[in-house]
Amino acid sequence: MKGQEWYQADDVAAEYDDKRFSRGGQLIDFREKAAVLDALSPLEDKRVLEIACGTGRFTVMLADRGADVVGLDISAAMLQQGRTKAQAAGVADNLEFLRGDAGRLPFPDDHFDTVVAMRFFHLADDPHAFLQEMRRVSRDQIVFDTFNRYSTRSIYNWALPMGSRLYSAREVHALLEANDLSLSNVSDDFLLPYGLYRITPNVLASPLRSLDRLLGNAPFVDRLSSVSYWDATVDEPVE
Repeated sequence: MKGQEWYQADDVAAEYDDKRFSRGGQLIDFREKAAVLDALSPLEDKRVLEIACGTGRFTVMLADRGADVVGLDISAAMLQQGRTKAQAAGVADNLEFLRGDAGRLPFPDDHFDTVVAMRFFHLADDPHAFLQEMRRVSRDQIVFDTFNRYSTRSIYNWALPMGSRLYSAREVHALLEANDLSLSNVSDDFLLPYGLYRITPNVLASPLRSLDRLLGNAPFVDRLSSVSYWDATVDEPVE
């Protein structure tokens, strides 16, 4: 995985949310959480694994809505941030945080109803192998996002500390097919780069977001969106 040493540093974990999801970045946080909730609801008693859970943004949210959640990440510092969030939200007893490798998930086959991986596939050096492992432990559903090749992100991708693997829609469809997954839904968003929102005060970022949504509704413009949210179902085995 790209940038593992940087990602696991204590100071990176401590500042991670503030750098990405404060100011106009709150709009990114809101959109990503909405994508996950739209795909997974209803959540009551659903068994969910979140891969690369980081500071627990989604893990804590899902537990708060009644899911039985496990959050897995390679960074001990990120996991500690997640545990602190869970305690503050009063859901520490409803979820579990584990340190582990997404390429070798420590769970039996079909152990979860749903596997979620947000902000993960842009770092995957072998996306097919990772998706195959997610498919193995999920009995019903896999939800993930990808950053897109034909987007503004391609302009500054080289400057990011962990880099990014950028995908075309064709590549993702091929990955799903190769892993016996059927696409239930895909949503494309954010024509403007994420970095622009993060450096913009929320009072100014909100009008930018409105403009972004307006432009995104134009025909064929969604192909230039920075991110796609994918919701896939596990195919039934052929008898």
